[in-house]
Amino acid sequence: QVQLVESGGGLVQAGGSLRLSCAASGGVFSRLGMSWVRQAPGKEREFVAGISWRGDSTYYADSVKGRFTISRDNAKSAVYLQMNSLKPEDTAVYYCASRYGFATMSATSYDYWGQGTQVTVSS
Repeated sequence: QVQLVESGGGLVQAGGSLRLSCAASGGVFSRLGMSWVRQAPGKEREFVAGISWRGDSTYYADSVKGRFTISRDNAKSAVYLQMNSLKPEDTAVYYCASRYGFATMSATSYDYWGQGTQVTVSS
């Protein structure tokens, strides 16, 4: 069983930056495809960014491309999401999610989830 714990959320003004972290335990991290998924109030979960188990392939939703960067450190069993030029529409609970094998751009394809961290962007 894989356990995921997110941190780094908070309140930021539009145009600002935040860095989310996700610490993994209980699995073989170097074999996990990892992603960040967000859910805004009243909306379905939305894929944000994904990274392959080796870190050599990354994937982004069009809405965050060029502003967000996903990365991972297999030695630390951690994945990160650097968020720049934040917009009010980025406000959501951000979840770290994982699956063995390939990372995908489908939020429903992930098997393991963290508890989420709130990101609020004020205008």
